[in-house]
Amino acid sequence: MNDTSTLARRRAALEDEWARWVRTAGAPPADDRKALGRIMIRPEVSRSWHRSLRSVDPARDSAPGDDSDIGARWLESPLYRPVTELADQLRGIAEDAGFVAAVTDADGTILWSCGGPVMRRRAERVNFAPGGRWGEPHMGTNALSLALRTGRPSTVFSAEHLVAALHGWVCYCAPIHGADGRRLGSLDLSSTWDRTHPLAMATVQSLVTAIENRLCTLAPPAGGLRLTCLGAGRVTRDGHPIRLRPRQIEILTLLALEPGGFTPERLHYAIYGERPIVSSTLKADVSHLRRATEAAIANRVYRLTTPLRCDAADLRTALEAGDAEAALRLYRGPLLPDSETPGIVQWREHLDVAVRTAVLSSGDPGHALALGERMPADIEIHERALELLPPDDGRRAVAAARLHTALRG
Repeated sequence: MNDTSTLARRRAALEDEWARWVRTAGAPPADDRKALGRIMIRPEVSRSWHRSLRSVDPARDSAPGDDSDIGARWLESPLYRPVTELADQLRGIAEDAGFVAAVTDADGTILWSCGGPVMRRRAERVNFAPGGRWGEPHMGTNALSLALRTGRPSTVFSAEHLVAALHGWVCYCAPIHGADGRRLGSLDLSSTWDRTHPLAMATVQSLVTAIENRLCTLAPPAGGLRLTCLGAGRVTRDGHPIRLRPRQIEILTLLALEPGGFTPERLHYAIYGERPIVSSTLKADVSHLRRATEAAIANRVYRLTTPLRCDAADLRTALEAGDAEAALRLYRGPLLPDSETPGIVQWREHLDVAVRTAVLSSGDPGHALALGERMPADIEIHERALELLPPDDGRRAVAAARLHTALRG
């Protein structure tokens, strides 16, 4: 690892060179480039400086924000599920090493971030947080913009950043590619300049490899098949509805929630319980499901052999990762609320309890208010909202009214 004195000398030399470039408005300084004591700027950095200075003010204090609903965009991103599955590992690395991690879309807008409280506060001051736009046209030279532009891993240290507010940072970033080779976004680890470490980039690359491996197994099925089963049940392909009987939606929901699959006997019980239904009935429903949706369902063990996008499965993933914010966005209501099928009832109760527990454990009153809207009869949720809301918060009136109605019911 570099010692601090060496890093400090390198940082000072970069500051001098950065100042020379900024004074000349992006044109390389005209004097001797090989003068003793001068530091040579890496070609990819100098080219980025030259491009960036046309549109980015080096004195800006933070990244501009994106006005769209970043939470919704993150839930729809192909990176959501693989990153969420690795969230505990990412948090552990970021917090233990004193870094902040961020995942962007293909344009450099941050969709998700994590880190310890000190580094997150520091990152938020420069809008290195969800919604921050870090592409080269918006924030100039940085590791995210270089990685997305070149398609290669990139490290940017201190005054290699165009924006002066970032000169106290070191950033390591690598692009993330989908199974089809398309660039989907990037993963970045950033910290203060004195935490520069040669293993940081290797860590980023290994995490990106893990994400890309998951993308290969989670690639959306041909035809864009999607199942919605929270609050209501419907199936679409490329946005067009597919007509299925309620029983077939129940079967598809169970297969989506349990990717390991069911033996024929176990699925029969999950659907029919103790009722004396002949096995051919289940086989007929599964066959019709295959034809109507073009979903690949294995026979010996009933399971989906191609991935299916399902809101309830995404909710389960968010809950397992401890992401209460994402879970609340996904939770539009109980799982297939009109179904009395044993397997669905069991999963409905499981998800409802998990969502409630996540909210009751959260210190964010907004979480309790949001769930209170979807669970109006839940007295404990409304009481938790009132407990967390400050005395002068106008939202207390909403929580108090909901609690009053729930108590009367």
